[in-house]
Amino acid sequence: MPAPQQAYQRQAAQAGPFMLGIDVLASRGFDLIRGKRVGLITNQTSMTGRGERTRTVMQRALGPNLVALYAPEHGIDGTIGAGLHVSTRRDSVTGLTVHSLYGPTRKPTPAMLAHIDVLVFDLQDIGSRSYTYISTMIVAMESAAECGKQFVVLDRPNPLGGWRVEGPPLESKWKSFVGQVPVPYVHGMTAGELAMMAGARGWMARTPRLNVVKMQGWNRNMAWQDTGLRWYQTSPNIPHASSPFYYVATGILGGATSVDIGIGTENPFGYAGGSGVNPQALYAYCQRLNMPGVSFSPYSKNGFGGVRLNISPHASADITALDVHLLAEINRLSGGKVISRMSGSKLNLFNKVYGSESLYSDLRRGVSPASIVSRWQGYNQSFRSQRQSFLLYP
Repeated sequence: MPAPQQAYQRQAAQAGPFMLGIDVLASRGFDLIRGKRVGLITNQTSMTGRGERTRTVMQRALGPNLVALYAPEHGIDGTIGAGLHVSTRRDSVTGLTVHSLYGPTRKPTPAMLAHIDVLVFDLQDIGSRSYTYISTMIVAMESAAECGKQFVVLDRPNPLGGWRVEGPPLESKWKSFVGQVPVPYVHGMTAGELAMMAGARGWMARTPRLNVVKMQGWNRNMAWQDTGLRWYQTSPNIPHASSPFYYVATGILGGATSVDIGIGTENPFGYAGGSGVNPQALYAYCQRLNMPGVSFSPYSKNGFGGVRLNISPHASADITALDVHLLAEINRLSGGKVISRMSGSKLNLFNKVYGSESLYSDLRRGVSPASIVSRWQGYNQSFRSQRQSFLLYP
């Protein structure tokens, strides 16, 4: 049996009401990892509350005991496009080797971990199952366990807040790097909470000795905008603190053909349109959906028509359901082209992101989006109770 998981929290508040996991660990003199050889999974989002890089702060505190860095999809600077391989290289900031966890291998190899005692994870996630940073964490935990290394998660906020649980389950046959753990499409958990749940529920072949360094001052009612923290773009198409909401609202739609979700605009994922779609017709449909906290405006450009979205960070609407409604209606208004022309690798990725082939087959058969969405609700309720014992924040 692995050693018991620990959630690790600073007792007294000295530096104000809100502290990230990295700030809590630093305030304790890095006691969890001091004297150990440390590897850090990191990128441009790994910043302290004061805006210093985690790797700089750690190198200053630990000296030569910070041994190696590891970068997820998009690379250590977050500039490499989605799905493109990341190369292993030297970090210009610390001089350390940055091992790629999104290249020939996505799971740290024994050779990559040979020179460390503890592997630390400090990445800003966006709260959706299909975003790969949590997948990186899970496979790295498994590798740490296999190599006898301690694993530490420096916790960070879920930018969608901690109550939003939405969307379909992941069927085991569709497990992939865009769906590594069997949670709803939107799970409402932090990376630290997910790490604890994944270890306890056996979502990896082996579970490491795990410590989660809790944040101080975060609660589940907080969207990112409530933390007072600066947002650092997590990847090229997630530039704003609001972007995770738009990612959930149109990310599944974006896997279809002849659609527009605003990639390349000022608000990636903030548009929903299709080739030849009448924007007024889609706008009228969206108005009837009754999505509290979400508003729409029609647009057309380059032969595409649709709606621009405006989502409040505290919208009570089910925004994963909105994604399915938009997909179904854009498909209908395009004469079925959006779904019927999907095939091969595009369809395979679409099913992996959704977590099953049911959405594709349901829409082909004309099943209503309301029926599709209603099928998640029991699962979402059951997941809420399953996750309860792993929640670290009120």
